[in-house]
Amino acid sequence: MADVFDELIGQDVAVAQLKAAAHDAPSARAGARTTAMTHAWLITGPPGSGRSTAALAFAAALVCPRGGCGECEECDLARHSAHVDVEHIVPEGVEYVRTEVDRIMERASYVPSKSAWQVIVVEDADRFSDVVANSLLKSIEEPAPGTVWILCAPSTEDVLPTIRSRCRHLLLATPSTAQVAAALVDSLHVDPAMASFAARAAQGHIGRARALATDEQARLRRQDVLRIPLQLGDLGSCLVLAAELVDTANANAASLCDPRDEAEERTIRAAYGDGGRGKGLAMNERRLKSALKDMADRHKRRRRRVVLDELDRAVVDLMGFYRDVMVVQLGAQSELVNDEMRPQIERVAAGGRPQETLLRVDALERTRHLLSSNVAPLLAMESLVVTLKDPSLA
Repeated sequence: MADVFDELIGQDVAVAQLKAAAHDAPSARAGARTTAMTHAWLITGPPGSGRSTAALAFAAALVCPRGGCGECEECDLARHSAHVDVEHIVPEGVEYVRTEVDRIMERASYVPSKSAWQVIVVEDADRFSDVVANSLLKSIEEPAPGTVWILCAPSTEDVLPTIRSRCRHLLLATPSTAQVAAALVDSLHVDPAMASFAARAAQGHIGRARALATDEQARLRRQDVLRIPLQLGDLGSCLVLAAELVDTANANAASLCDPRDEAEERTIRAAYGDGGRGKGLAMNERRLKSALKDMADRHKRRRRRVVLDELDRAVVDLMGFYRDVMVVQLGAQSELVNDEMRPQIERVAAGGRPQETLLRVDALERTRHLLSSNVAPLLAMESLVVTLKDPSLA
C-alpha cells in the first residue's frame, strides 16, 4: 500500500522508525508516554540521501488523519510545503540570518490550527551560528503544545551539542547505485541504461541523479567539468579553466534566480502601491525603498548560495574522477563512477602515482571547505585547478 514514505530510497530502517513514531503520535498528543514519538528530531545523512524528503514525509504523516496515507489533501499539501500546520524553512544564503531566525521563533510560538500537530521543518541546521542555535534552545526543549521540530543536517557533528542533545537522531544511509537506478526507472520511466549512468554519476545523490537522467544540459555541464583533468596545461590555461567554472556557475545561478527575483520584486511593488496616487504615497515610497533594499540583500545571499552549490557540485564530480584514477592505480576491483570515461581515466592514472592522486583529492576536500566559508569563489577555484596540475603545491 502506498504511503508518504514511498519516495525515500534505500531507507528501510529510518522509514520503520518514522512510521512507528507516526503510529504513536495520537497517543503522545493525548498526553500518554510513548517510546517512538518525541517532540524534536535531527535527521542526518550525506547530501542527496533524502533528508528534506524524509522530514516532509514525516510531517505529512503527523498532519494526516490516517497517519500518512499519501493520498489525501493533507499529505499532498504537507509534502509540497503548503500545509497551514507545516512550516518548511530553508536558509536563503550560506547561513541563517536574523530575519530567518525571527520567522522560526514566531512560528514556534503558534499552536496547530487545523491538525493535531504543528511541524517545523528546518533544513541546513548546520548553517546555524552559535548565537542563532542558542536562541532556539528554549523553543526546541520546551515547544508549544502540539509542536514538533525536525532539523536536518549532514551529520550530528555539524550541529551544536546543545541542539543535538535535545533531539532524537535519525540517520539516513547512502542509497546504492542499484536502488537509485531502479527508482529512476519506476518514477521517471527513463531508459534503464540512462538510469544506471545517472545513478553511478550521482554517487548516491538522488536529486542529482534525477537531474542527470532528465536534463541534457546537466549532463553536458558535468561532461565539461570532467574534461578539466585532461586539459591541465600551463598556469594560464589553469586560470582560464577556473574562470570558466565560476562563469558557468554564475550563468546557471542567473537562469535559476532571475525569474524568481523579478517575480518577487513585482509582488513587493504591487503590495506597496508602486505607481499609485493619493494620500500616503510619500510614506509608501519610503517603505517600498526599505522593502526593496531588504529584498536585494536577500537575493544577493540566495544567488551566492546557488553559485557555491554549483561549484561544490563540480568539485564532487572531480572527486569522483580522481577516485576512479585511484581505483585504477591501485588495481582495486571496484566499479568506476565514470566508467564511460575509462580510457581517459586509465591514461591519467598511468601518468601519475597514487600519492599524487591522494594529494589532489585532499585539495578537492579543502576546496569544498573553502566554498562553505567566505572565500571568493574564483580564488578558491584557481587554487584548486593549479593544485590539480601540480599537487606538490598543496
